[in-house]
Amino acid sequence: MTPHRQFRRLAIVGLAVLALTTWYLHWQTQTRHASSSSRVAQYPLLSKYVSDQRGDGGAWHIPPSWVEGSQPPLGNIIDAAIFALNASRSIPGRQIPYSAIPLIIHQTWKDTYPDQWPEIFRRCAERWLSGVDSGNMAYFLWDDTGVAKFIRHFEPEIETQFYTLPNNVERSDVFRVLVSKWIGGIYGDIDSEPTRTPSEWIDSTDLELWRDPETGKVFDSTEPVKAIVGLEADCDPGNDLYWRMGYFYPVQLTQWSFAWAPGHPILQLFINRLTTTMQAISKENGGHLQSKSAQMALYDIDPLNLTGPVALTDVTQEWSKINWGLRWNALSGLADGGLSKLVGDVLVLPITGFSPGRGQYGNMGSKPMTDPSARLVHHAHGSWRKTSILVEYGKFCRTFFGRCRHWSKVPHNWIT
Repeated sequence: MTPHRQFRRLAIVGLAVLALTTWYLHWQTQTRHASSSSRVAQYPLLSKYVSDQRGDGGAWHIPPSWVEGSQPPLGNIIDAAIFALNASRSIPGRQIPYSAIPLIIHQTWKDTYPDQWPEIFRRCAERWLSGVDSGNMAYFLWDDTGVAKFIRHFEPEIETQFYTLPNNVERSDVFRVLVSKWIGGIYGDIDSEPTRTPSEWIDSTDLELWRDPETGKVFDSTEPVKAIVGLEADCDPGNDLYWRMGYFYPVQLTQWSFAWAPGHPILQLFINRLTTTMQAISKENGGHLQSKSAQMALYDIDPLNLTGPVALTDVTQEWSKINWGLRWNALSGLADGGLSKLVGDVLVLPITGFSPGRGQYGNMGSKPMTDPSARLVHHAHGSWRKTSILVEYGKFCRTFFGRCRHWSKVPHNWIT
């Protein structure tokens, strides 16, 4: 074969490969576009309130009735959140009824591109947005940039501590507390799904007098509600079921969702508790939280205890005891069928409130998702979840043998 004919054949093959590659890339682009368009069609509210409302730091919506002729800040999620807070103050219909909690929903995810999210996240966010679409509520989806801007704007003195936390889940835990402290409103994990719109989370029956069955102490507060929290564990403190299931307390709060009026003192107690712990670790390690020894010390603290539901339970328990003389286990709903309990200005929902539809094992009085006392269901698809042999063994060991009580319930980044 002559060199000329050989070159021509190679050129033909090259052109064929180029044409095939171009067609394949075009086909992939069209397929992705069609798939994205299909997802947009399936979740029109995500398109309306997230995809079409992106700005610097996330996506947000402020009800037109809150604007009242003044143009809200555009392009900056911090300014928009402050605007929403000020617009909600002292205006009837802009708080959850019976409360001082603004109708402002907060969620967080690393980006604002729903077509790239897991399906469960799209479904849950769409459900939150159905209440926004039909009600008088503001909505904020904070992305990683927005969280960073928030910390720098509102809490610059703890910015270093915040980013020294070893796990993303811990930073998420802290952010939801801080955004509740400064802006207030309703927080829900991106994998949580409301069964009732937050504007219906409180009714008059939730505020009725109740009595501690052990001490006889009566709780009959007439204050407007400034916090809504819910139980994730409700066990008899007289047996070991609670820690066999992985809980630290027999009666323990969840923090995959809650609602607060801005500035509630419990939220500052949470931050104080965290900063005290981190300052102690820093001092023990020569003032360098980023050092290997300091990071290992932080890793050794279970995230559930450092920033998670145990931390929230601790500070709420402390505040309620000091200010209202609450015996913490009196919040159990096992004996009364699961009633809401108002302690001062904190409304504590029974386990069905934020954890309905639990299975037979570990039910703890949880009723179906259709029960009137259910507000929200958590699907537990957090991105921090990953397989850990040690964690799984600890779970098995606690459940079946009643041992391994203090093993971590959450995988560490350095142990998988």
